[in-house]
Amino acid sequence: MRRANVGFTYNDYLLLPEDKRYEILDGELCEVPAPNIRHQRVSKRIANALIRQVEESGLGEILQAPCDVVLSEENVVQPDILFVCKERFGIIGEANIREAPDLVVEILSPSSRLKDLEIKRKIYARFGVQEYWIVDPEAATVEVLVWSETGYASAGVYGITDRLLSPLLPELNLPLSQIFKNQ
Repeated sequence: MRRANVGFTYNDYLLLPEDKRYEILDGELCEVPAPNIRHQRVSKRIANALIRQVEESGLGEILQAPCDVVLSEENVVQPDILFVCKERFGIIGEANIREAPDLVVEILSPSSRLKDLEIKRKIYARFGVQEYWIVDPEAATVEVLVWSETGYASAGVYGITDRLLSPLLPELNLPLSQIFKNQ
């Protein structure tokens, strides 16, 4: 049987019903299931800490899922949390973000683990997301990845007793004990 190599685009995405969440990864349509409660708690704590420390300092804007990030016509993602520095506010539109954010945070869930660790990592690197945090609620760790022309390099893996360090946001003071408490 012959098959056409036809992928989904952002225009197709706009025609989808709004009762579910979707992403397009290299032209493939992916349904995004609702996150579990542990994921939601960790996401809320990280976002609140970033809003307090980053937004209130005037460094940029923090946004949370669901928020469409249109990296290309064939790559539309909804990171759990994202940051756009104030110098790049022009990429923020009414309906979506139209280029790579400066920072993307993905919180691993059983249903998203492989996608976040492999597929989205490559897509974020390809489109130049400067810093990518992979948050693992089960292990109570955050890996900070920094962009380079050859892909991401690990800037560190931080555990529950550590304070997260961000090369992009050197003034950030994020004690992970507060993020992973009572999850």
